[in-house]
Amino acid sequence: VMAMTALFRGKWGQKSQEPPEKRPAAPVHSRNHEEDEEDDRVIAPIRRNSRFYRSMRKKRLAASEQPESKNRIHPSSLPLRISPRVCIFCMLQWRVTLRDISLLISSLFFSLSLLGLVSNGERKGSTPLKIESICYSLNIVKNIAFLYQEYRDTSKQQEIEQRRQQEGLTYGVSAGLGVTSPPALQLQLRNNSRSLSLWQNLEVVQQSGLLTQLLQREIIIQEAMFELVTSEASYYKSLEVLETHFLKNPVLVNTLSQSDMHFLFSNIEEVMKLSESKKFLMDLENRIEQSLQISEVCDIVHHHAVKHFHVFITYVINQVYQEKNYRRILQGNQLFREAMAQLENHPCVRGLSFTSFLILPFQRITRLKMLVQNILKKAEENSEIEANAIKAHQQLEQIVKECNEGVRKMSRTEELISIEKTLEFKSKSVPVISHSRWLLKKGEVQQMAGPKSTRTMRSKKLHHPVYLFLFNNLLLITKRNSSGEKYQVLDSSTRAMLRTEDLEDQGQMLANVFNLKLLENQEERPVNYMLKTSSMSDKLRWICALTPNRRTRFMSTSAHQPASPQVQCIQSYSSQEPDELSIEMADLLNILERTDDGWMMGERLHDGERGWFPCRVVEEIQNQEVRAQNLRECQRIHLAHGGGASSGARLGSRGARRTPKTPKVSNFFGTWTDQSEEEQGST
Repeated sequence: VMAMTALFRGKWGQKSQEPPEKRPAAPVHSRNHEEDEEDDRVIAPIRRNSRFYRSMRKKRLAASEQPESKNRIHPSSLPLRISPRVCIFCMLQWRVTLRDISLLISSLFFSLSLLGLVSNGERKGSTPLKIESICYSLNIVKNIAFLYQEYRDTSKQQEIEQRRQQEGLTYGVSAGLGVTSPPALQLQLRNNSRSLSLWQNLEVVQQSGLLTQLLQREIIIQEAMFELVTSEASYYKSLEVLETHFLKNPVLVNTLSQSDMHFLFSNIEEVMKLSESKKFLMDLENRIEQSLQISEVCDIVHHHAVKHFHVFITYVINQVYQEKNYRRILQGNQLFREAMAQLENHPCVRGLSFTSFLILPFQRITRLKMLVQNILKKAEENSEIEANAIKAHQQLEQIVKECNEGVRKMSRTEELISIEKTLEFKSKSVPVISHSRWLLKKGEVQQMAGPKSTRTMRSKKLHHPVYLFLFNNLLLITKRNSSGEKYQVLDSSTRAMLRTEDLEDQGQMLANVFNLKLLENQEERPVNYMLKTSSMSDKLRWICALTPNRRTRFMSTSAHQPASPQVQCIQSYSSQEPDELSIEMADLLNILERTDDGWMMGERLHDGERGWFPCRVVEEIQNQEVRAQNLRECQRIHLAHGGGASSGARLGSRGARRTPKTPKVSNFFGTWTDQSEEEQGST
């Protein structure tokens, strides 16, 4: 189109755009129609008074008298045929050759083919040229029906149902039942009345015929990229509610001081500015409106993650203070409490809590990483989509890591200060506060007093309570004082000098007992403690925490053994103890340990984080082929980030003897999903 315009301007447009020369006005004589025709034939120089020009002037005059809206003609509606008489006249008048016309038509057709405006049939020459609009106005933000919290829950539930059905279908395929293949199933599961917006359900997509031309795997990756865009639109919609309904509500603002406003909302305005300007969302929308078949989105994610997403880090780190200040204000400020209750009951928040809006930025950055990871799993190997997905995923992984490191650093320091205030050392004092130290597990156990079953010991107390503080590189054995607020330190040892031995149950009094050996305590001598826990799971959890390098019951993910049990989370769980793992719906985990009283220790596939969780919130994946596919996808993600297979095999040969990772911090947000860090148990 540009080539055609340029050629017309160069050859024909110059004369019409030049200002007319000032000439003396010729006397106007009254002539009849026959005299005009005779003059046109005889007097050649007076061509602008020809019959052709008079008719053209009449047409322009009639067009100028019509309303302006009718004069605006879309380029796609213009006819491509030009009158032969006009073409010949223009060629004679401006000396345009047939070669010029041929070049013009060729360049026009080539430009249209590059823009994707010529269909496949037109390229083959079987159908006439058909011009389509370049931009498809999808109005994603306007048409999105979900708030981000609703989208997140619905999407995760659909992932769970998809795996359930895929497991059954995989079994049917292996048994020769001829059921639907998994790629088609992924589309069927999401294509229902309760599903989210789908790319394949767009009217323009259905009318274009693309669904009949693309393979099922190509449609699936289109859906993965489209979900990233629609989820960003729902996130923007939820941020609008947070801003207009809470942050800028005059009733709520008047109940808070300026400092409380800062503590409660932190730098949320900077995060919203990123979305208010819609830079990220606008680029995503522009990309999918350029062509019905989405070419790429991960390059946009990578660009904005590098340039703009640093604002998420500051906001997420301050969420520790948000939690404390929100509880403080809620308890001490009655006006704030009443105003908040009224705002949370408003229909626009759809029954969601105020805290669910405060945690939006962290939920979004972690979910965005998972969506890019999903694209990476489905992308063709060695393709441009895969390369851009790897770069975007690496950048998002770094942002999430910095968020978690900042949160851990602040919460750990505060926790160490709080613990040190409660300790009383009997003899040698041990410094507790250190930048490289954090709490792994704490709790009360019973220390056995002597021989197991003598008649004289039955009349005495067989055990007395002790309280253990286990850090990543230190163990403190303490007992409560009479007030119960202080702990007197009885013994201590570095974590590297600890050994455990599981003992068989010998009756109710000697059930759930294990030996704890200190190879070298604070007095530089070996000590043995026989400890009793309240349950079987508690005993196993203490053994795993005290000696992390012990062999687990099942192989770790790094061993790549499909025979190892896998589970998927069907109900979100927020950790209550430092050694527990907060898991979200649809998380996949490899099982390392399992107890008979309803607890599991698992390793999450996508980030390798470990911890304990109740069995009631997960369901086991029975099909070995599905487990193998999950491991292959996990391996692909790790290899994309530069992790070699040799290191995984080396870890797997030892049967999951890798140091466990730091458990999650439990707070009222309950959203930490990527707090992975190698412990330094031997330091």
